[in-house]
Amino acid sequence: MALPEITSREEWRAARAELLVREKAATRARDALNAERRRLPMVEIEEEYVFEGGDGKATLLDLFEGRHQLVVHHFMFAPEWDAGCRSCSAFLDQIGHLAHLKARGTTFAAVSRAPYPKILPFKARMGWTVPWYSSYGGRFNHDFEVTLETGGEQTERPGVSCFLKEADRVFHTYSTYERGLDGLGSTTSLLDLTALGRQEEWEEPAGRASALGAPAGSVRIRYHDEYDF
Repeated sequence: MALPEITSREEWRAARAELLVREKAATRARDALNAERRRLPMVEIEEEYVFEGGDGKATLLDLFEGRHQLVVHHFMFAPEWDAGCRSCSAFLDQIGHLAHLKARGTTFAAVSRAPYPKILPFKARMGWTVPWYSSYGGRFNHDFEVTLETGGEQTERPGVSCFLKEADRVFHTYSTYERGLDGLGSTTSLLDLTALGRQEEWEEPAGRASALGAPAGSVRIRYHDEYDF
């Protein structure tokens, strides 16, 4: 095994300082990329998608649970499968406490093509409490390009899609697939995909931090048992 070189503490500090310069540059580049993502145009959703969840039938608007933004994890679970995808399961395992997303007006939910009665026992086995809906029989997975048809066969791929709600109108703002999910899972990494971002004053474009009529995102952070929802 090719392990790191052994060195003195002083040499390590010098090497670490050199790397820190590049890390800070990468952070600034990531902030700029996130700002460009927030500047993307959005597309109004006019299709009447119908899902099934814990409370029965639901529309895409219902999935927001009254909040301004929705992040959907396209969890690979085809109707003919007996269990969900292993890599999608590993992704869902790392999702943090949803209260911190909700505090920023953002709902997280998983959606799969498998019928809801198939999803329920697997969800219980994994011990997950995140909202999970079935899109069985509909075009949602196809329209958002996570169920692909090639040579007469359907294949699945993982993805994340973000939506924004304005009154009763729903807009699609962003999607990413496969390797685009690398590094996602934390509250901030998911917010960075959304149109409103982390809702901090330093973010560009200016004005998004006050879009929800609330203080900047970091000011709203609490212990997860202190939120009133």
